[in-house]
Amino acid sequence: MTEAVSDEVEELLTGPPEVGYLATSADGRPHVAPLWFRYEDGTVEVMTTGRKLANVRENPRVSLAVQSGDAGDPDWTVTLLGTAEVVEDEAANHRANRRINARYGVEDDAWSGNTLVRIDVGSASVRTY
Repeated sequence: MTEAVSDEVEELLTGPPEVGYLATSADGRPHVAPLWFRYEDGTVEVMTTGRKLANVRENPRVSLAVQSGDAGDPDWTVTLLGTAEVVEDEAANHRANRRINARYGVEDDAWSGNTLVRIDVGSASVRTY
């Protein structure tokens, strides 16, 4: 596990599945979009396509924000900063897609057209309410 991620943050990110918000940037413009993710040992895996994927290819510096709570009233928030890598290997994409889908309780091959992006977490912050 990376030193940047505390035991508390790791427990929150590996607990019940939540939606993450991936922030990317290209051409000096931010782009934020919701997606599913999987965290393990200082690395986040996401499957994505479109603008997010293009932005990561142009600028690998990203952020992932995750919040848990009800009706806009948060119990906790985690913000990760890191460096993303697009993984072009078809077998790795398939395995990661199945792991993420299993976490969210959906069919193995759902979202199979997306591409794996791995994020090496450089820093993490947490706030509980």
